[in-house]
Amino acid sequence: MITASSDGSSLSNPGPSGWAWYVDEDRWAAGGWRRGTNNMGELMSVLDLLRQTRGVAEELRVLCDSQYAIRCCTEWLPGWKRRGWRKSDGNPVLNQDLLKELDRELQGRDVRFEWVKGHAGHPLNEKADALARAAAAAYQRGVVPDEGPGFGDAPRLGSLAVTPSRPEPDLFSAGGAWPPAEEPVDVVVEGLERRLWADDVRLDRDAYGELLHPDYVAFEASGQIRTRGSLLARAAVLEGAAEVDVLGVDRLAADVVLVRSRVRREGEQLLCSTLWQRDGDRWRARFQQKTIA
Repeated sequence: MITASSDGSSLSNPGPSGWAWYVDEDRWAAGGWRRGTNNMGELMSVLDLLRQTRGVAEELRVLCDSQYAIRCCTEWLPGWKRRGWRKSDGNPVLNQDLLKELDRELQGRDVRFEWVKGHAGHPLNEKADALARAAAAAYQRGVVPDEGPGFGDAPRLGSLAVTPSRPEPDLFSAGGAWPPAEEPVDVVVEGLERRLWADDVRLDRDAYGELLHPDYVAFEASGQIRTRGSLLARAAVLEGAAEVDVLGVDRLAADVVLVRSRVRREGEQLLCSTLWQRDGDRWRARFQQKTIA
């Protein structure tokens, strides 16, 4: 497995911006723009890492302090693509050029994203952060930053020529209001539904528990009734990865969304209905019913 940390930086958001990814002293890269946003840097760092490791057979583990970048890559892309890269209000999704390239690079790749807290002393994250800030500072001085050795003999394609349309929030922290106001609720909840079935999430009690409402109840296809506590107690022995087809997302009320999906896993096929309820600043699964398809 290859473990890399990615990061982005913007001195004014938008302003001189940088991005970087770091594996070790022999494998890292950096770049940026004279004018860009923090989120552009976060996305570009992941994109360049994917490009440069394109021919590598090993699984790629990406450590990232940006919830925005992680959720773009793991949750929001399918809904945005289905809407023609527009939000539910009809306005275009920000950073489309980067997102479309990321979508292409992620196809068929074995990539695992993990959130790490920024500026908290994580060695790889601190290194990527320093390189991204150095790249932004270089553009502020009007010079080209050190681009690094890259990854082996992989081609260096450089930063995409994109232009920020307006300032964007710096979403490197897990704290604060979530999701950002610009993300359509149905896109966010569809992404959360997919995370609910993701193997790495279901084997992580903390990550899994974060998605479940305190009053969560599930009616299993077997006839069993499970609560949040009983489900988390057996999280480590849950079945393996699932293929999820979201059939529909319905806004039932301001704070309630119904997601209907077909789930294929371990030779079985289930039809699932999940009620998601806003709990403070987050959406959590409140109820789920499964039937054998």
